[in-house]
Amino acid sequence: MRALNRYFGTIVLALLAVGSVSAQDRITKEQYIEQYKQLAIDDMEVYGIPASIKMAQALLESDAGNSRLARQGNNHFGIKCKKNWTGETIHHDDDAPQECFRKYESAEQSFHDHSEFLNNSARYESLFDLDIYDYKGWAHGLKAAGYATNPKYPELLIKIIEDNKLYLLDKGETTTAQVVVESPKEEVKPEPVTVPQEEIKPIKVDVDNYVLALFSRGGYDIYLNNGCEFVIAAEGDNINSLSESLDISIKRLRKMNDLCEAQDFEEGDMVYISPKSKRSDNGRLLHTVREGETLHTISQIYGIQMRKLAALNHLTDDGTIFAGQQLKLR
Repeated sequence: MRALNRYFGTIVLALLAVGSVSAQDRITKEQYIEQYKQLAIDDMEVYGIPASIKMAQALLESDAGNSRLARQGNNHFGIKCKKNWTGETIHHDDDAPQECFRKYESAEQSFHDHSEFLNNSARYESLFDLDIYDYKGWAHGLKAAGYATNPKYPELLIKIIEDNKLYLLDKGETTTAQVVVESPKEEVKPEPVTVPQEEIKPIKVDVDNYVLALFSRGGYDIYLNNGCEFVIAAEGDNINSLSESLDISIKRLRKMNDLCEAQDFEEGDMVYISPKSKRSDNGRLLHTVREGETLHTISQIYGIQMRKLAALNHLTDDGTIFAGQQLKLR
């Protein structure tokens, strides 16, 4: 009988071990943050999702990369298939047995899809109105929008962020709790000043008012439009030179400025170095299209994402507009 009990005990332990991660193979929380923090920062610059929130969600949803979904499906955010998913899948017990989850080729693909998932869903639209440093607001907003069923989801995210000093990532700093650092001091900036329209050069920039932030980057003055930072392309500038001067990848510059592969910047163009907004928040409600304007040029003028501008006006995929047409800006 004892032998039989030992036999069944061995079988049970073997079954419990299936799909589990041995202690020596487990990724530590510190290793996970170090490996993926730059992905979180990069996506923050493109999509406006706080890097602290993205990293905290990844740590929680993937058990720091040790979960079955992360190891076998490269799914680091627990995103389920949904009806519009056409990629590979992996099944896993969650709220119900053997639910369908998205499967990715790499962790990088999972991080990117998480950004697209939040950015393209109306449920999360209000989150993008929050300050980029308001990780507590984002944490509570994700729960309110239905990202997770756990009632303590916001508190769990906030604890992960504060325990690991992930809020430093929102400032673009890659130093986290693993290195002893002084707490960042609150930066005191002088009040921004309004720059009259006629003082902005060149004339090609055509908006009512801009605010000039009292700092520069890569030799360019930083302007604010609709809450978004941009610079003005100088003579001889193109996407390659701007990428090098501003230390922003070409891919991110294209994404933030709605540029396709065939397009480039010209002298006088507004070049956004932070993600454009989803609507106008500067008091303008309508724009009357002028001869020669395109949906892209108007989206740049008002600092609104081009696809959001198209959606606001129920435009077709080609975004065709005509002179005299009135476009809603919010």
